Amino acid sequence: MPQRRSHVAPSAAQTELAAALSGLRVNLDAPVEFPTAVLAEAEQATASQPELDLRDIAFATLDPEGSRDLDQAFHLERDGDGYTVRYAIADVPSFVAPGGAVDAEARRRGQTLYAADGTIPLHPTVLSEDRASLLPGVDRPAFVWTFSLDSAGAVTAFRLERALIRSREQLDYVSAQESLDRGDDGAVTLLPVIGALRIEQEKSRGGASLNLPDEEVVRAPDGAYAIERRQPLPVEDWNAQLSLMTGMAAASLMLDAKIGVLRTMPQPDEKSFDAFRHQTAALGRPWTTGRYGDYLRELDRADPLTLPILEAAASLFRGAGYVVFDGTAPADAMQAAIGAPYAHTTAPLRRLVDRWSLTICLAISRGEEIPDWVRESLNELPALMQESAQRASKLDSATINCVEAALLTPFVGTTIDATVIAVRDDRATVQIAEPAVTASAPVPAGTAAGSVVRLSVRSVDIAEGKIELVP
Repeated sequence: MPQRRSHVAPSAAQTELAAALSGLRVNLDAPVEFPTAVLAEAEQATASQPELDLRDIAFATLDPEGSRDLDQAFHLERDGDGYTVRYAIADVPSFVAPGGAVDAEARRRGQTLYAADGTIPLHPTVLSEDRASLLPGVDRPAFVWTFSLDSAGAVTAFRLERALIRSREQLDYVSAQESLDRGDDGAVTLLPVIGALRIEQEKSRGGASLNLPDEEVVRAPDGAYAIERRQPLPVEDWNAQLSLMTGMAAASLMLDAKIGVLRTMPQPDEKSFDAFRHQTAALGRPWTTGRYGDYLRELDRADPLTLPILEAAASLFRGAGYVVFDGTAPADAMQAAIGAPYAHTTAPLRRLVDRWSLTICLAISRGEEIPDWVRESLNELPALMQESAQRASKLDSATINCVEAALLTPFVGTTIDATVIAVRDDRATVQIAEPAVTASAPVPAGTAAGSVVRLSVRSVDIAEGKIELVP
């Protein structure tokens, strides 16, 4: 699916939109400023020097352009007919004192929030964008996972160590993809090879990826807000496989030790599968045989009916949550979409739970006792993460609603074509191509997903993020 960006042009709409976006933080009770005590503690925070020195390894990071909160760095090399993957994770546990002011504030926030008018970080930026971040050209303590892969990309062995590293390059997705397309040698040369092998491993596990197009509110240099929708680049999918591999390794360590926190998701039930089969048949792209993950992977991203199918498939990816355990492994430890037990472990600068996962895994790897603060607070994590996830979801949806209302402001009183994505009763979710807006509208009985309808833009309310469309 090609990239599409629609801008909010009229100055009056821009002014109203800026006020609406600013108000979202207050309405959602999203903490913005850090208390003085938190900032003071963060300024003084230092990490102990790791005994292991891996600064001779040419690590690199790969993130969206302009990122400063760099959680992961990687190094890939061939090893006979297999591969060695080193995956370094920012050593946030060493910078955050358990029970301290930074720890308490991070528990209140849960995760970094990405607002249209700036991020609301989990940790003070002196940590998240400086001392703890795996920025290039500076020494950083890190949790380094080392994986041995065979020729098929299967993990044959792994270990976790705390080490001093120095990233050599800060890469972004677009330039990295362009470099690979040109055939350049560099830090990402082996990423398509290893990433493709890991995707094949995912297939063999019965894993599935939804891969809906990204929808993001961005701000242009002139201050204009826009909605950008695009299909993730291949390099993003390959890079994600390194993170998934690490999360599965962390889960296996914690399950063996019978203590930890997993990210789980149940397998869809037969009722959900049946409903999805009916939807694909109605759209003329029936899923009749094989696993649903294989069906989704084989969809043609250029087909206009693929988006309605992926929207329908979202019902198969529900019920994700966190399960904590201490002493007895959970009866159902699976993350169905991944096809294996899995733990959030690779984004401690931006997600609270990863600090617990990393601390537990390092203690297990060293044969040490799990720290008391981890055991005492483990049961709090699911509620803290659920609360922060709800806040993030509300912020994301409210932001997009406000921007979409602003985008449609010049079209009030006019008619516009839209593609029907999904139909429920007498209303449909529709996609307008230009400006790029997803909305809800009443439709005549018998309207099918994939069809094009003509709608009138009756009214918009930027502050409330509301759009009224009628046939």
